[in-house]
Amino acid sequence: MVEGHSARHTADLADGDSSRPWQALASGYERARTREDSLDRLVEWPAQRAMLGDVTGLAVLDAGCGNGAKLAQLAGEGATPAVGVDISGSFIAPPPGVQLLEGDLSDLAAVPGLAGRRFDRILFLQSFGYAADGVEALRTARAMLTEDGFILLTRTQPVRYAIERAEQNGTTLGEEYFATESFAYRHRSWDEQVTLTKRPYTMSDLLNTFSAAGLWIEAAAEPRMTDDAAARHPHKQAVLNKYLGILVFRLRPIPHR
Repeated sequence: MVEGHSARHTADLADGDSSRPWQALASGYERARTREDSLDRLVEWPAQRAMLGDVTGLAVLDAGCGNGAKLAQLAGEGATPAVGVDISGSFIAPPPGVQLLEGDLSDLAAVPGLAGRRFDRILFLQSFGYAADGVEALRTARAMLTEDGFILLTRTQPVRYAIERAEQNGTTLGEEYFATESFAYRHRSWDEQVTLTKRPYTMSDLLNTFSAAGLWIEAAAEPRMTDDAAARHPHKQAVLNKYLGILVFRLRPIPHR
């Protein structure tokens, strides 16, 4: 990740232009993610890791890997080779067996060092929304899978944004859930000085994107906080109770008939 921009910096990002604003948010995201009460630490990463399963001896590509810390953990658990791609280009010092590449997840095949390579697992962990064209990004990733490979993809539950916009605009959940115009969004936990312009999406949008990319959903999850974690961090449980969390999908190529 890159260093955070100044407090007066504001950047706009249409969800699909994955360059400058993410560079502004990257360092704030990594700081927030490592807090004891971060939802990534309490809910998201445990669910992602559980659906990923055993990675021993498997080639893993993390598309939108941030600073590479999660990939380094997978390498420590046996993934080999472990390759990460992120547009920020600011990574941890990679441990043995980890390769971190600066590049855009919108076209993985164009990232130097990836041409012609195949992976058993390809990850889009809360990074898929930054693809310029989601269908094409997934088609490219699908072509890079080994015969028994799959894509692990997570997205924020779309109802969350609809609830927030309904509160902000004095409208209804249904109006905002089915809205199609882009909306401005500031991430309170990462950097309130950076404004993202995001495209709304519905569950059917996600399902149609997967299908158009030639993928089917083998498994899906909507992870929740454990009772113990909820007792320790009731303020985070309150957030999930109101806004829900993320969706986790295990996607495999549709067999050719």
